[in-house]
Amino acid sequence: MTEKPLDLDRHRGMAAQKATDIRRIQADVETSAKDTRDRQAAVESQLLSVPAASWLEAAAKARHVLSLYAGGLASDDTHHRDLVAAVLADFSRLSGQS
Repeated sequence: MTEKPLDLDRHRGMAAQKATDIRRIQADVETSAKDTRDRQAAVESQLLSVPAASWLEAAAKARHVLSLYAGGLASDDTHHRDLVAAVLADFSRLSGQS
């Protein structure tokens, strides 16, 4: 018995190692995506439950909604992407953020 762990991947073929690596990466991506969805749901729940107390808070909510909208736009829909970018720039400018 040794104290050093065995590297079992070393004893398998290259195709098996690559398949294992792909499965591990895919599992990490799926876990990360689930965590992101859970955090987004928590943020949206908070945004829905608490009314904005100022224009800055209302603009923050609008930023979130516009970001969701822009994320669903087709890549060739430059007109609407430019419109969203202009509105977000206005929010930043008017709120004193650069």
